Amino acid sequence: MTRSWSRRTLLAATGGAALALPFAAPALFTGQASAADAYGELRAKWRTLILGEGFSPTAEPFKSRLAELGTSASTYRASMSPATGSLWPDLVYADPEPDTDQESFTFSGNMANSYGRLNTMAQAYSQPGTGLTGDAALKSAILTGLDHLYSKVYNEGQARYGNWWSWQIGAPQALLDVCVLMYDQLSATQIANYCKAVDHFVPDSAVGSYTGTSTGANRVDLCRVLALRGVVGANSAKIALARDALSPVFPYVTSGDGLYTDGSFIQHTTVPYTGSYGSVMLGGLGMLFALLAGSTWAVTDAKRQIILDAVEHAWAPFLYNGLVMDNVAGRAISRGVAAADPKKIQADDHLRGHSILASIALLGQGASAAENGRWRGLVKGWMQRDYYSPPLSNPSLGLTSLARLKAVADDSSVTAIAEPTGHRLFTEMARATHRRPGWAASISMADKRITYYETGNGENLRGWHTGSGMLSWWGDTFANGQYSDAFWPTVDPYRLPGTTASRKVLADAAGGDWGASKPDVNWVGGASDGQRAAIGQYLKGLQSTLMAKKSWFCLDDTIVCLGAGIKCTDGAAVESTVENRNLGPTGTTSFTVDGTAKPTTAPWSETLTGAKWAHLGGHGGYVFPGGANIKALRQERTGKWSDINKGGATTAVSRKYLTLYVDHGTNPTAGSYAYQLLPGASAAQTSARSADANWLKVLANSDNQQGIAVPALGFTGVNFWFGGSVGTLTASAPCAVMISEKSDGTAVICVSDPMRMQTSLTLTWNRAVTSVTSKPATVTSATTGASLKLTFGDLRGTRGTTQKITVKLG
Repeated sequence: MTRSWSRRTLLAATGGAALALPFAAPALFTGQASAADAYGELRAKWRTLILGEGFSPTAEPFKSRLAELGTSASTYRASMSPATGSLWPDLVYADPEPDTDQESFTFSGNMANSYGRLNTMAQAYSQPGTGLTGDAALKSAILTGLDHLYSKVYNEGQARYGNWWSWQIGAPQALLDVCVLMYDQLSATQIANYCKAVDHFVPDSAVGSYTGTSTGANRVDLCRVLALRGVVGANSAKIALARDALSPVFPYVTSGDGLYTDGSFIQHTTVPYTGSYGSVMLGGLGMLFALLAGSTWAVTDAKRQIILDAVEHAWAPFLYNGLVMDNVAGRAISRGVAAADPKKIQADDHLRGHSILASIALLGQGASAAENGRWRGLVKGWMQRDYYSPPLSNPSLGLTSLARLKAVADDSSVTAIAEPTGHRLFTEMARATHRRPGWAASISMADKRITYYETGNGENLRGWHTGSGMLSWWGDTFANGQYSDAFWPTVDPYRLPGTTASRKVLADAAGGDWGASKPDVNWVGGASDGQRAAIGQYLKGLQSTLMAKKSWFCLDDTIVCLGAGIKCTDGAAVESTVENRNLGPTGTTSFTVDGTAKPTTAPWSETLTGAKWAHLGGHGGYVFPGGANIKALRQERTGKWSDINKGGATTAVSRKYLTLYVDHGTNPTAGSYAYQLLPGASAAQTSARSADANWLKVLANSDNQQGIAVPALGFTGVNFWFGGSVGTLTASAPCAVMISEKSDGTAVICVSDPMRMQTSLTLTWNRAVTSVTSKPATVTSATTGASLKLTFGDLRGTRGTTQKITVKLG
């Protein structure tokens, strides 16, 4: 039996309420309150947090959403049929063979989802405009359901089975929310019983150490349970424990789960998760900060500022026009459409992004006035630019999130802030974002610390190559649905854009669950001055003999992509995918190669011999320096969400694709490629770039070094896989180097040790330099004159970060 999809629905509706249900901040305490009053104030605050305020129930989109809530609650009430082993016939929770296998996961998920339905019913009872507000029959059904679940499954005498999450986060979060909403209708005995059940499954020891399943976003969720247990059961010690147990979440970490100083966020030890677990953590902290503010239990740990700083340092770089980039969403990319509701999109990059926007708006209320004002400007800008999926039309966004975002949208004092530009290199999670006026891109890699991809719970079964150099990109006013529109179930998983991969057939979930497989490589990273970058990945394929050296040089209007040393003995073809663009259901976008229009209908394929440039209408251009042999393919691909997620819809979906790839053949020994990606460029601009033979100089593209120079930009970038000389640069050991020469006679030299292994490094630049104006402590000596010689000391402690030196040129 496969995992019930509705467990994930519950995360969005209850366990993920931290990100789905932000609110308008309730008033803080005024004066001294009695102990009973204090708990009552907290219950009132939490009601506001999960129900919202400041919106008109007769105005859209709230009127329709409240009506939908009432319809759902009515359906649940009508279908509820308490029986042995179930509260609803379609949510059997009794496990005939209780353990922790996939079948047991389904049963425990059904138990948690049963509480989720009761939560929906309680919200319909409590909200205006649902048609069930204060309905006596609905109240009776809710109380019947609570007592049934307590007596039959979620009680202090029950042993846990299936998924720990269901017992410690999913069920108790929903249960406690219902207890707050229905508090005045519950007897003291009922409240005591439900609290005993929560104490059994979520004892104080659940946050006793910051390890295992009690880190990062999970720790925040556990603290929410403990805090609400204290609020509902009037237990000060529980609330204090929840507050204090948040503190380990705040500091920067150097390994494992949490936030890193470079803005990376990791969950499950090896998985970049800013856009999923990180989102839950951000929203959960916002709710708990707001709940406890002004009370005896307020969160006062000074390190909470790290979380506030992370809004712009960790989350904003991955938000673009309202979406959050898929390469930090882990297995969540496979959750598009559920089998339980095949007509509704459950999640995509935009829908996930909107929840983060709402969380940022909530978190801002606990930040400084300057931070809050800036964040509201960012949120307003992201909302206004999300033409593909307007946030206020998001069907999965909770009422309180809608209210929060609408308040920002309607606030005339808030000026929308444009998309931030610049380059960010997240060395701790092998990711990079490159943001330019008019477009944004992101690169996904893997190394000995960061997994190829995450699968688990039957999800993301074919994400094998997402960490093999996938290059994703979006335009400011175009292609914002590129990865939202059924991309993941229909794309060829062996031809993800930017990747180099063997076509050796891999099994679903190959490599193991929870990010188990990591390549045994050290050289992954690069150097950046914050605007441009030289990035490299030593690639080893998943369950493959494939090896390759891949480089990206991120510039003002282009990303220059090089590949070399591509070799493999799998007995299968090896391909480097230049592009694999989702053209939607129709897919008749124009495609031009060297000025010649190619067919717009599928199927079509052609080997483009000696191609110098290509252009895809409405998307951008591709330049192949010196000409290249490229395979071009226009095809319709059909897949099902259930192909990549066992809980996904089984309905077939089809999309048209335009694919460009370099065929390295079977068992290549020295494959290579070189191309420029020009997002948003016109055909004329692409042709002009190709015709300018002096614009780009490929200095090296070998297994030893890869480098380019762009004289017009004063740019030189070299990835030294081994020490050696390339152009005007000589390095004594592996490193990444990026130089920008300025028009004012200065230059910025950026150097990094991606391997984190160099105890010393000497870099020589054969260029006249009169003086070094700034340098980090890692530079132990600098010799100027006809050339510049920089000697670095031990770089191992720099964790692959860029060392920036500024000089005056001779």
